[in-house]
Amino acid sequence: MVRDFVVWLASLGKGPGEYDPSWSEMLASTLNVWSLLEGTHVLSLMLFAGTIFLVDFRLLGIGFRNTPVSVISERVLPLTVAGFILMVLTGVALFYAKPLVYYHNLWFRLKLIFLAIAAVNIFVFHLRVQRDRAAWDTAVKPPAKARISALVSITAWIAVITFGRFIAYDWYECGKPLPHWANVAQACATSEYGAVDLSEATR
Repeated sequence: MVRDFVVWLASLGKGPGEYDPSWSEMLASTLNVWSLLEGTHVLSLMLFAGTIFLVDFRLLGIGFRNTPVSVISERVLPLTVAGFILMVLTGVALFYAKPLVYYHNLWFRLKLIFLAIAAVNIFVFHLRVQRDRAAWDTAVKPPAKARISALVSITAWIAVITFGRFIAYDWYECGKPLPHWANVAQACATSEYGAVDLSEATR
């Protein structure tokens, strides 16, 4: 079902001719626009994650220890929101340019998993962890629940950045001889290149 949607997305705007490009193909083939989207996405991710790291370092008690958590959060919030909006908009545009490529990409799938973990952690922090923030707002070392949330946040965003960077590499590209788990993990069997099992290819 998900792949059917991705295939439909990739075919939007395609003309009647065999070689008529779809809108996503046109976007992917525009060198300047693609480069601008990619660069903006990376910079906005750095802005978003960087401002979150400032708060996380304070929650861990290893940075800005004499500044209340609420003060740091309020100061960086506008930058965090701006980074988030740009990150989402450019990320959606980049995905739209190559939907099938990303759908069958192991690193993209791992990036989405850690994005989900980071998102859940943000909701848990705002809904549960910081309920009693007034009690530890000025504490040099916040309680364990706040430190755990900060550690999960830093780990998840570092993973998102790392796997996002790996997307550019074709180490696990479908159609190449791959370990069985890699073919399964990125659904190579349903890709246009198919699944080639490494153990069978080396026989």
